[in-house]
Amino acid sequence: MAAKYNPESDLLFLPLGGSGEIGMNLNLYACSGKWIAVDMGMTFAGDYYPGVDLILPDPGFIEERQADLLAIVLTHGHEDHIGALPYLWESLQVPIYATPFTMELVRGKLAEAGLLETAELHEIPMGGNFTLGDFDITYVPLAHSIAEGNALLIKTPHGRIFHTGDWKLDDGPLIGQPTTAQQLSAIGDAGILALIGDSTNAFSPNTAGSESGVAQKLIDVVGEQSGRVVVTTFASNVARLQSIARAAQANGRKLGILGRSMHRIIAAAKATGYLTDFPDIIDEEDFDSIPREQLLVMTTGCQGEARAALTRLSEGGFRNLKLAAGDTVIFSSKMIPGNEISIGRVLNRLVEAGVHVITEKDADVHVSGHPGRPDLEAMYGWIRPQIAIPVHGEVRHMQAHAELATRAGVGRVIRPLNGTVIRLAPGKAKIVDEAPTGRLLVDGRLVIEAESETMAERRRIMHNGHMAIMLVLDEDGAALCEPAIVAQGIPGWEDEGVLCDRVLDITESVLETLAPGDLRENDIVEEQVRRNVRRMLSNELGKRTVVVVRVLRPD
Repeated sequence: MAAKYNPESDLLFLPLGGSGEIGMNLNLYACSGKWIAVDMGMTFAGDYYPGVDLILPDPGFIEERQADLLAIVLTHGHEDHIGALPYLWESLQVPIYATPFTMELVRGKLAEAGLLETAELHEIPMGGNFTLGDFDITYVPLAHSIAEGNALLIKTPHGRIFHTGDWKLDDGPLIGQPTTAQQLSAIGDAGILALIGDSTNAFSPNTAGSESGVAQKLIDVVGEQSGRVVVTTFASNVARLQSIARAAQANGRKLGILGRSMHRIIAAAKATGYLTDFPDIIDEEDFDSIPREQLLVMTTGCQGEARAALTRLSEGGFRNLKLAAGDTVIFSSKMIPGNEISIGRVLNRLVEAGVHVITEKDADVHVSGHPGRPDLEAMYGWIRPQIAIPVHGEVRHMQAHAELATRAGVGRVIRPLNGTVIRLAPGKAKIVDEAPTGRLLVDGRLVIEAESETMAERRRIMHNGHMAIMLVLDEDGAALCEPAIVAQGIPGWEDEGVLCDRVLDITESVLETLAPGDLRENDIVEEQVRRNVRRMLSNELGKRTVVVVRVLRPD
């Protein structure tokens, strides 16, 4: 079968993560036989993967082409763009390129993974340029909800690509200097073959909004409170951390911090020249010695994460800070879809304790880091690409972005999914193949395949319970003692031992009815007991309980 594309002669785009989902971004470009990876992110696991915290894109496609992979190029430092690096880099072992703040975060991650001394890191200044094979890449600063958000202007022999990364329009960003409308228009004037862009807020009818407006609103809202004030936000939003600190200063409050990631981000920001006038942070041990009206605490956990600081605070988990009636918690964040239940639990505990809660629905204490429809329309007006490829969103977001790009006059719009191989040039841009994709799970200290039998078994146990039966038999199959049974998550097991007696009766019946030859075969005994016990439990409970049977025979 003839190849559907040729990396030696074609300019290709291939997302392995982040298209058809929000998070886990991993995009590939090929030119003149070589590949580059743009971003390597993760996302958080939900109930479908019990016991798992993080999900990674499966890099198997590019691992097979590792010899032709030139580098990993990072647009910015959010976890959904860099969080997979500590887990996936070792199998790729190529140089990493990033701007200073992003690189500082990468160094911390690689150091924790024991990879810092091994990895080849290239720190590029904001607006800087570098060359990888036939890819000539320039960082184009754009506003976002983290320091040093960047688009990539990628020049190739086939034409120029504008890869937006995550971005927004902001006339008062507080941190950094985004590329101006005039500069973006100049990029468009020079000709853009394809724009590959953020779709997250493609349904929003409004512009993203400015950080400077949030800064002033936080000063005003904090000034209206009389008790302790806790402000929770995304730790990575350096501009927001600065605004919260200034709100504390403006209202004569001392500043405290809860959450490891917030301390880590502040340290990285200071190390790279940001937050130079950040106030002193009081020690957590001193929180309870500060008068209530003089304390403001910044904290992680705005999405209700189980182990985050705000969740623990709502549960009374901090010895030196107990919230009570008259205190206020401000959510300077939005509720990410899928987190409604976890955030709701935290909100309910706070309200039950008499704490006053303020969210973005009550006051303008948050703005998005992603472009709404007016922002997207403006970007297309400046860049004027021949081809538009929406990424970074669920299918519905990318479809809304695709329709907007068509209305904006883009001649060719292609909506990919993970694994979609798109030939950008030569000739008419089109989908030419489907590459294998998948998900990997960070399960404790291991990385496993998402569709492994381990995870399927764990889900079955979680939903249906588990029973282990141990039989001790002699060589002829006679029981030497009563079976040992361990049951977990099975309703009614403790009630008068009725189910236990049924299991014992079934086990005895199987041993009585099996042929002598079968009684000498462990696998036959185990399977017959398992099937009969499981059938009984299914009839009694309506659950497909996981049943494991093992036979031991003394020497």
